[in-house]
Amino acid sequence: MADDVNILRQEVAVMREEFHELKQSYLDTNRRYADTLLMLRGLTQHATESAEQAAKAAEFSARCSEKCLSAAKSAASIPMIETAEAASIAAISAAESAIQSAASAASAAAAAALAVAHHAEDASAQGSSVAAEASKKAAAFAAQAVLMSNKAAEYARSARKDKSG
Repeated sequence: MADDVNILRQEVAVMREEFHELKQSYLDTNRRYADTLLMLRGLTQHATESAEQAAKAAEFSARCSEKCLSAAKSAASIPMIETAEAASIAAISAAESAIQSAASAASAAAAAALAVAHHAEDASAQGSSVAAEASKKAAAFAAQAVLMSNKAAEYARSARKDKSG
């Protein structure tokens, strides 16, 4: 009987040790999970801000293209072909900038979506949604900038043709 009690005590001691190890493993995993969650929140926030900034940059580029288009149109109507061509080149550069901003916004939106994929949390999902919307805006501004740069180039070509014709 005494042997049975000793065996039971040993088994209980082993079980306590295993339980203690399991508890420590759980606490370590929980701490790593909390750290990862904080990192994902930060990543989502930065990606969202990046997408919003890229959308703003695309909007500014589109405005620049619009002004360059206006300058090219005005310059095409008077004998300043070089000015019209310079405005056209500036509009093209602004359009390229808008395209790069749209790509940056798309990349940031993808990063935010990746963070959500790793941990579906309300804040991450909301950030991803904002980043995706910013990416959509940036793409629209980029398309607008490209259209205006194409029109500016048309005005420059037309002015060149009128001068030679």
